[in-house]
Amino acid sequence: MRAKTDEKRNAIIAAATAVFEEVGYRGASMAMISARLGGSKATLYGYFHSKEQLFATVVTSALEETGEEMLASLASDGDIATALTRFGRLYLDLVTQPEILAIQRTVLSESQSTGLGREVYKLGPQRGIDAITHFLAERAAKGEIDLPSPELGALYLKSLLEAGIAEPLLYGLDEVRDKAQAVETAVAAFMKIYGRP
Repeated sequence: MRAKTDEKRNAIIAAATAVFEEVGYRGASMAMISARLGGSKATLYGYFHSKEQLFATVVTSALEETGEEMLASLASDGDIATALTRFGRLYLDLVTQPEILAIQRTVLSESQSTGLGREVYKLGPQRGIDAITHFLAERAAKGEIDLPSPELGALYLKSLLEAGIAEPLLYGLDEVRDKAQAVETAVAAFMKIYGRP
């Protein structure tokens, strides 16, 4: 039964991906997606309660492999700065992909009138922040870093990594900073603030 459920869910995601690529988020409808799937809207709504949730799932499914590799980089027991550097490189590689930037632009343009931003954030960025928070909390518990709030630490690290990289690209500028250097600088600054001497 589980295999059939997964198979149906994957078929819905494939149909939705094709429709979103053809007509964009705004032009797509659940009716169009169910027609492409060859099923009923009731079946579609049985898996996804809204177009926003379905779009968010399509987005995160497309990035799952890269995202999982990035999150797995935090499983290391080695040196904390090395683990953060590896994570930072994978993170910047992910968030600077043209398709990710296009998704962000879509989400930003649609989030005022829909719940799209909330859905995409929950399935994408929030998962990353949660993983970094967990990693930092574990390392703080071991005494490797002095971090009063792992969640704030995760948000600060994300901001340090993205500084001068993500926003210019989001606005259509060319890459203005070297990503490897940006990661080195971000991790060094983070460790200077929170690292143990």
